[in-house]
Amino acid sequence: MTDASPVLDLTAEEVLTTTRTVRRRLDLARPVERAVVEDCLRIACQAPNGSNVQSYRWVVVDDPAVRAQMAAVYRAALEDQLDASRRAREAGARSAYPTGPAQDRISRSVAHLVEHMHEVPVLVVPTFTGRVETGSVFAQASAWGSVLPGVWNFMLALRTRGLGSAWTTLHLHREREMADVLGIPYERTTQAGMFPVAYTVGTAFKPGPRADLGQLVHWDRWSDRDRPDAVSFAHDG
Repeated sequence: MTDASPVLDLTAEEVLTTTRTVRRRLDLARPVERAVVEDCLRIACQAPNGSNVQSYRWVVVDDPAVRAQMAAVYRAALEDQLDASRRAREAGARSAYPTGPAQDRISRSVAHLVEHMHEVPVLVVPTFTGRVETGSVFAQASAWGSVLPGVWNFMLALRTRGLGSAWTTLHLHREREMADVLGIPYERTTQAGMFPVAYTVGTAFKPGPRADLGQLVHWDRWSDRDRPDAVSFAHDG
């Protein structure tokens, strides 16, 4: 029987500050036991959710044929994104994303994951009941706020067991296609992302570079001392 308990001796702060987006360091050759994934999902479901309705559902895929179909949808969605970005540049629109060496490094990391997505041992798609894209801000915040804490709990639990993941949302450009692949009832279910899950190559991770706290925090009331485009953001690799 597989022991699914934590294997890394980390403090709570270490878990919170070293759970990183992992793309290049996913071990594609090592199987991931279902018991480990299910134990991490057990922890995920302990996260707060609105009125304890527990409207989230988790689609967990370890079938290689289905993973290949999911990866194909993801790649097609990436092409959609790249085409849209190219058209925007040609129209003279300013990119919403920063540029520079750090962003280039992330782009290479994303390209690596895209190339190998079908090889990742487990792909997880969290969902929640209902469609909220046309609802009020309150309705949207309530729905997303009831699933995303669980998703983060899941990633933290993976970290303590020597596994990693990456929070990906690109396939949502083609959410209906992914729903068809997985049998998800699209009209009444929203997908929250796709999470490639694998053991990591090595378990040493460091806190990521972030903007200075003084640029991000407003005490007592909003201040125009900084604008979103004036903050110097750093990015993970």
